[in-house]
Amino acid sequence: MMNEQFQQALSIIETLKRHGHEAYFVGGAVRDYLLQRPLGDIDIATSAHPQEVMSIFPKTVPVGIAHGTVMVIERGVSYEVTTFRKEGRYEDYRRPKEVTFVSSLYEDLQRRDFTMNAIAMNEHGDIIDPFGGTEALKQRMIETVGDAAERFNEDALRMMRALRFVSQLGFSLSTKTKQAIIQYGHLLQHIAVERIAVEFEKLLLGPFMSKAIDLLIETNLFCYLPELATKKRELAQLATYSIVPTHRTEAWARFAFVVHFHQKELKKWKLPNHFIRDVLICLKALEHIRSLSDWTVDTLYEYGPYIPHIERIRAACKHDEPHVHLLLKRWEALPIRNRKELAINGNDLLTLFERKAGPWLATMIENIERAVLHRKVENEKEKLKEWAVCNQRRENNC
Repeated sequence: MMNEQFQQALSIIETLKRHGHEAYFVGGAVRDYLLQRPLGDIDIATSAHPQEVMSIFPKTVPVGIAHGTVMVIERGVSYEVTTFRKEGRYEDYRRPKEVTFVSSLYEDLQRRDFTMNAIAMNEHGDIIDPFGGTEALKQRMIETVGDAAERFNEDALRMMRALRFVSQLGFSLSTKTKQAIIQYGHLLQHIAVERIAVEFEKLLLGPFMSKAIDLLIETNLFCYLPELATKKRELAQLATYSIVPTHRTEAWARFAFVVHFHQKELKKWKLPNHFIRDVLICLKALEHIRSLSDWTVDTLYEYGPYIPHIERIRAACKHDEPHVHLLLKRWEALPIRNRKELAINGNDLLTLFERKAGPWLATMIENIERAVLHRKVENEKEKLKEWAVCNQRRENNC
C-alpha cells in the first residue's frame, strides 16, 4: 500500500495516463519509500513532452523546460514532472551538451547516477527496477548505473554525491565505485565550488558522517576539496566525533574548528558572507569555551543565540555530554540577553549629561550593560541614570 504522499500525487500520474502518456514515480522518493525513510519531494517521469504536460495541467511552472522538467502544482503541492530523456556528450564533467526526449522509461533510468536512484514505481505500487537498485538497497550498497568510470567522467559531482549518500544512509561503496572515485577524483577540480559545498554540507550533517569522512580520506577525494589537501590528520580527527550536528551552522563551525579554518579558507568554499560571520562567531567562542565551567555570565551573554551550536561542538570535541538545555535556561535567566533590552539608550544619556556624542558614550553604554548583566544595578531607567551619574564621577558607592 502506497503511503499518503504518493497517494496525494497519484492524480498527476492518472491524469497523464488518461491523456495517453506513460508516467511513473522515480528517484529519491521511491528509494526512500523502499527504505522506509521520510520522503522528500515526489518526482514523476513521463513520456509526455513538456508542452504536453503544460497543456494538460492548469497550474504549471516551466522550471527546467529545456531539460524536460515542468513543475505541476496540485492542491497547493508542487511536483517536478520530467519527460523521459537521454543525455548526449557531457561538457565540463558536469552538464550534458544536449538532452534528447525519448519514449522509453528504461532509457531514462539508464542515465541516472546510482542503481538505488534508478528505480521507478507505477500507480499500482509495482516496482520497475532494470538495474538492480532494490538489491543494492538490501545490500546497503552504493553502485553506479553501468560503468562507474563513465558515470563519473560524465558528471564528476557524482563522486561527492556518493559519499554524501554514505553519510546519510550508512551504506558502503561497491568496489568498482570506490576504485573509480580513487582513479577519477581529480575531475572534481572541474566542478564549481558552490556545487561541491552543497554536497559537502549534506555530508557533514549526515548521521554516518564519520564513515563518509573516512572514505573521503581513503579515496583521496579530500585532496580536491578547497583548502583540504594538507588536512588529512584533521579530517581523521573529525571522523572520531559521534555527535551529529543538527544545524548547518553547527556542522560548518565544527568542521572549521577541527581543520583550523578561518575566514580566508571559508571564503574559498564560496559560502555566503552572513553565514561565514555566524561560523566565525562560533569559532571565536570555541577558542576559550572548552568546558562547562567556561560558560560564565559574560560568555552566556555574548554568545546566547549560538549556545546550542557552540555547546554541541564543544561536547563533541571533548567527547563529553552537551548541556544545551541547562545553558539556555541560564541564558534566559540573565537580567538582559542583548543590549536592546537595556531600559536606557544613547539619547537618554546625551540628554542626561548634556554632552555631544563621542567615544565616551559607547564606553558609558558598555559600562551600564555590564553593570546590569552582573546585577550591580536594576534595569530600570531612573536607577540606570543614577548609576551612570555616579559612575561618571567614579563614586560607585553613592
